Amino acid sequence: MRSADVVICGAGVIGCAAAYYLAKKGKSVIVIDADEAIGNGGSSRNGGGVRQSGRDVRELPLAMYGIRSLWPTLSEELGTDVEYVQKGNLRLGKTEKHRQILQGLTDRSTACGLDVKMIDKDQVRQINPYLSDEVICASWCPTDGHANPLKTTLGYFRAARKLGAVFLTGEKVLRLRKEKGALRYVETDADTYLCETAIVACGYESRQILDSVGIDVPLTKDLIEALVTEMEPEMFPQMLGTADADFYGHQTRHGSFVFGGSAGYDRENRDFGHLAVYGNTAPAICRATLRWIPRLKDAKIVRTWAGYEDICADGVPVISKIDEVPGLIAACGFTGHGFGISPAVGTCLAELACGEKTSVDLSALRYDRFRSCV
Repeated sequence: MRSADVVICGAGVIGCAAAYYLAKKGKSVIVIDADEAIGNGGSSRNGGGVRQSGRDVRELPLAMYGIRSLWPTLSEELGTDVEYVQKGNLRLGKTEKHRQILQGLTDRSTACGLDVKMIDKDQVRQINPYLSDEVICASWCPTDGHANPLKTTLGYFRAARKLGAVFLTGEKVLRLRKEKGALRYVETDADTYLCETAIVACGYESRQILDSVGIDVPLTKDLIEALVTEMEPEMFPQMLGTADADFYGHQTRHGSFVFGGSAGYDRENRDFGHLAVYGNTAPAICRATLRWIPRLKDAKIVRTWAGYEDICADGVPVISKIDEVPGLIAACGFTGHGFGISPAVGTCLAELACGEKTSVDLSALRYDRFRSCV
């Protein structure tokens, strides 16, 4: 039986970040993932947004802390260029309803101290002249940006390994096990691991793992899709989003565009055991892209991809010690918002595991917010 101070279930960007910050504190760490590849889930299948604007105020402090204190020097710290760009975020609107949505998001964010403001169509075009004439307003946060999700995940992975963290891939976590009421064992399909603390950060699969010790985080999953264009001339550096959160995108440093969206209707996720894309979604994303950025009408698509979001019932993650099971920490339900806050979440998870005060107040993200009131 192998042992470590902390066993982390999940080798996505959250698990890898937590492993790095724990190893940096001198803790022994084992990270276990069912996939053969590191970050082969939502961590390598997202739009790369590093944003504060448009967030629920309960998770906004994590985003603000990360952008203020972690992202600017992350490439140097990890020894990997994570392609972090801090050139702002335009959240776009075309209708009066969109304006009302964006105004509400802006008002709630400014109340938390975020530098974000509403701008009109002329100001939008001063920032980004490539957008459709249909855009009548936007929220503008100049300190937002984007980064490369896969490079960030692998950067944390490599840096954690250099500090002694052990990563085990192709090994499925089956259950957790308690001893004298406290979490002590992580059982997989290959071995059992003894630990003082276990962190469960497996996306949607976290629900089944946590259920093995009687903990239920209300999660569902949703398959999202995105596409990548061939290299285009440099156009704009901002991250884009919309009032309805139905479209996002940015241009990467090497010229390709990454865009995501939906086909606009509900469908069954028929993935047949793998992350399959659908023939009708990429054309829908392309049509949406042209409605926002007509200049890209001749851009060629080089690949598309699909990945699952773990959706929490109230739209924000659980990042919390579990009082009912001492030694257990949950980090799941990121609802498509996890990448941008991953450095801050990893920092806080390491602090939680070490019994330290967290750098960000996580009280609004506790597991026990789902307890029934009697």
